[in-house]
Amino acid sequence: MERKLFGRMADGTPIELYRLKSQQLKAECMTYGASLVSLQAPDRSGKRDHVVLGFDELDGYVQDRRSKSPSFLGSTVGRYANRIAGARFYLEGKEYTLAKNNGANSLHGGPGGFYNVAWKAEEIENGVTFHYLSKDGEEGFPGNLMTTVRYKLTEADLQIEYFASTDSTTVVNLTNHSYFNLAGAERGPILSHRLRLCASRFTPTDAGMIPTGELRSVGGTPLDFRDATAIGERIGAPEEQVRLAQGYDHNFVLDDSSGNLKLAAKLHDPLSGRVLETWTTEPGIQFYSGNYLDGTLCGRGGVRYGKYSALCLETQHFPDSPNQPAFPSTVLRAGETFHSITIYRFSTR
Repeated sequence: MERKLFGRMADGTPIELYRLKSQQLKAECMTYGASLVSLQAPDRSGKRDHVVLGFDELDGYVQDRRSKSPSFLGSTVGRYANRIAGARFYLEGKEYTLAKNNGANSLHGGPGGFYNVAWKAEEIENGVTFHYLSKDGEEGFPGNLMTTVRYKLTEADLQIEYFASTDSTTVVNLTNHSYFNLAGAERGPILSHRLRLCASRFTPTDAGMIPTGELRSVGGTPLDFRDATAIGERIGAPEEQVRLAQGYDHNFVLDDSSGNLKLAAKLHDPLSGRVLETWTTEPGIQFYSGNYLDGTLCGRGGVRYGKYSALCLETQHFPDSPNQPAFPSTVLRAGETFHSITIYRFSTR
């Protein structure tokens, strides 16, 4: 474990960077957004390389997250990951209006979401824990919410564990928004990566990327990743859902809905031989193929991140669940504890 000053916010708030190391992995996490800044994993020859997108300096993260269309690189997102339609929902008979940052919708908790605030850090064995108190009314959400995010490195696993408690009924949906490229984070498109998802259904969306409420079979569609498939094989298909998202940006309904830790996705890069397994206790996973990366982000080493430069595998509850009573509930009440585990497990083939 190493700790250093990564930079300061405009108001002088110091942002700390924590370096973690296991026998196989190296990671860096920072207090701004409780974010994963870098992750290095070995290829089949044992050579380590960065496998997530990132910036060399704090300013890169601040400028991106405060832009009109942030990319959320590496961040913890909440209170509510993904979209809430119309930036509003009803809870216990009361309407709550949220901050808008995605047209008429709220995305990833709004412009002042968890990705855009400074957290407090605590060193633990093999990792670091981040704490943040989201006060009642922040971005429009009810209740004082105490949130904890714990990063741990063990052998070839990066484990991210989430906890949250509230003093008043609210909604919670937390995830990590890292962008993966197993060939090396600065080495171009991920279209040759092969992906398998443990999901027979997905939640189709309208043109605003809001779920229609249907749980649709992936069978016979370009979204069928039940068998390992190259991401680029069907990404240009004329099918409506792929066309609306300009690629993949969909919530997949995991076949195992028990709430136990289970395999959700398996990603393989034939070039490097790296394999990434995503395990989670969550009911869904958002597969995003980096469709809106357009080369304007100048990342680590001065490399510009273009379309399909990397992909996200965001473990989560479903988008817009507060407005979709048939979806798994994201309601958290006083006296209850939200708890979720995600493991990113690396190997080579």
